[in-house]
Amino acid sequence: MGADVVDMNLEVVVIPVSDTDRAKEFYTGLGWRLDADLGSGDFRIVQLTPPGSGCSVQFGTGITGAAPGSAQDLYLIVSDIQAARETLSGHGVAVSEVFHEGAPGARFHLAGTSGRAGGPGPKGGSYGTFATFSDPDGNGWLVQEITTRLPGRVDPAATSFGSASDLADAMRRASVAHGEHEKRIGAADPDWPDWYARYMAAEQAGTELPT
Repeated sequence: MGADVVDMNLEVVVIPVSDTDRAKEFYTGLGWRLDADLGSGDFRIVQLTPPGSGCSVQFGTGITGAAPGSAQDLYLIVSDIQAARETLSGHGVAVSEVFHEGAPGARFHLAGTSGRAGGPGPKGGSYGTFATFSDPDGNGWLVQEITTRLPGRVDPAATSFGSASDLADAMRRASVAHGEHEKRIGAADPDWPDWYARYMAAEQAGTELPT
């Protein structure tokens, strides 16, 4: 008998492009890791991975019949959307201003249409703050800020961070919260590493934060 549940990891998404070399230059220019560039002529496959991502993208020649530019609303999750936007702009990408949904589903609307409201989402913006950009073919990317996960999305016993920058951002948020904790107790907390660890694990798992 096989296992009741088999892990199924989404590891690659194919995006349709009209010019493989142009797409490769664009995505490597974002700092995405080049994993493979195989084949030539009627078949070529290029794979790249965004920093800290467990999922990669593939494009090339002879790998999809979808129209170039038809992939839309591909999510990129970040812990600091302002920093992500500055990074994208620094690479020469035309990225939208930060926005939140003024109407349900507005994140999926084309830029300039109704329903988007400027600035971060209410109550800190986790899950509710966005920016958008497109590659040269018009494939659309949706950048979403998530700092605190909804309950059940992350195993609280298996906390992990995708990159050093994500870990650093989590430590900064823990530092601010810990400062408020020390104000409440009226003294320096000698066990701050334990408090930081509990806070960062709870924040990622979406469970109750320490106070």
